[in-house]
This record gives sequence, C-alpha cells and structure tokens, in this order.
Amino acid sequence: MVRKRVLDPLSSRLSRRERQIMDIVFRLGRATAAEILAGIPDPPTGDAIRRLIRILEEKGFLHHIADGPRHVYFPTVKPELARRSALDHVVQTHFRGSVSQAITALLESSAEDLTEEDLDRITVLIDEAKREGR
Repeated sequence: MVRKRVLDPLSSRLSRRERQIMDIVFRLGRATAAEILAGIPDPPTGDAIRRLIRILEEKGFLHHIADGPRHVYFPTVKPELARRSALDHVVQTHFRGSVSQAITALLESSAEDLTEEDLDRITVLIDEAKREGR
C-alpha cells in the first residue's frame, strides 16, 4: 500500500546541494568548508559552497565556531530529525512513498547482516504497529 506522507520541514526546506552539505556535516559531526567541498560529488566552486553554508546558517540548520582562520560547522538539527528526513526523502524518491517496499528492499539487501535479535526487534515493531492500527 502506498501512503502519501507529508515531508517534514527539514526535507522540504532544503535544496539538493543544501541536503548534500547537511549529509556531510551529519556524517562527520562537524566539518570545515574544505571538508564539505571535498565530500560533494561534482562540487560547485568554493565560493558557492560557502554561500550555501551561510544560507544553511540563516535557515538555522548549521552553526559555526572559529578555529583559527577557518570556521568549523556543526548541525543544529537533532540527529533523529535528520534521520527521519533522510528516510522520508528516500521513501518518497525511490519507493514512490511505499514504506513496505522500502522495508522489503532493506531486508533483502541486508539479510545476511541481520541477527536473531534484529529480526525479533523488527517483529516486535511490526506487532506494535498492527496493534496501533498503523
């Protein structure tokens, strides 16, 4: 069943490049403009990256501290919100909003990595969702 989901504010307020920057900063925990530039595929100019970083600061997604002559950026958004936003984006973009198709793909691609504990936890979550009528 395909459910339409309303994208959360994080994903709906970010451009593709802004999302790429946030992905890098979340992955690294904190990053300089040079580290961000190095992590972006087919990157724009350094000036463009710095301009996008400034926009992300204005939107409230990043903050920085001075470390000598450079700025070190870190996310101001909670990791849980970022994870949910990223998952919502993947489900909407690659699975046409179908959570079940996304879960199926994850299970199929990582079946050999799942432990009995993982499978038990997933079963409990599915049972809880059924009881709650989700």
